[in-house]
Amino acid sequence: MGKIIAIANQKGGVGKTTTTVNLAAALGVLEKKVLLIDADPQANASSGLGIDVEAVEAGTYQVLEHSSTPHEVIVTCSAPNVWVIPAHIDLVAIEIELVDKENREYMLKQALQSVKDEYDYILIDCAPSLGLLTLNALTAADSVVIPIQCEYFALEGLGKLLNTIKSVQKIHNPALDIEGLLLTMYDSRLRLSNQVVEEVQKHFHDMVFNTIIQRNIKLSEAPSFGESIINYDATSKGATNYLHLAEEILKKNSKVSL
Repeated sequence: MGKIIAIANQKGGVGKTTTTVNLAAALGVLEKKVLLIDADPQANASSGLGIDVEAVEAGTYQVLEHSSTPHEVIVTCSAPNVWVIPAHIDLVAIEIELVDKENREYMLKQALQSVKDEYDYILIDCAPSLGLLTLNALTAADSVVIPIQCEYFALEGLGKLLNTIKSVQKIHNPALDIEGLLLTMYDSRLRLSNQVVEEVQKHFHDMVFNTIIQRNIKLSEAPSFGESIINYDATSKGATNYLHLAEEILKKNSKVSL
């Protein structure tokens, strides 16, 4: 049975989509079968893997409103062993449309039952908000990865996200686990970056991944070519970082399943 991991943080620009795309690609390279679900109306995870978002006729929106099954909307992408349920700008409307629906928080969870056994990992790229889209992702997920940028406001809003996760655990998904806090955009030359790393590790200990994602120009360039960092430049720091993260997640989950 596949493990569903949501990549979530209500703050924008922390590396959620970069992490979702490149972790999926890294797991694919390590011969795991991966489904990426783009649950962000900006659809950057879809375009970042070479999918023409304007041409998307059905995707996450239709899956959430149950007018299409996941099987009907899954598409291939530029990363080996990775498949995608793409997003489109119409996903913006789903928050309003789900409001009056019964079991509105469980729409994604219900839809994924039919495909969960077909993949080793299902990664959900969450929107930068704590609305119904993200709530659906957290309710459907087995665990959550929280990217935190190594910058001044790094811990701002983290408490709110952790409280949301506690609420989801209490009300909708008691089995939801925190896969780990991922430090991103690290620059070893900056004293501030090192201070943030120390602060996060001091407060959260084992919850923090050993892998730290370093600032890397190639990571910024890759999406414009519709490729993951693994495809774009396998020798870059970014590729090495995400491969290490994938290995760390695989190691952690192999221990859990023993």
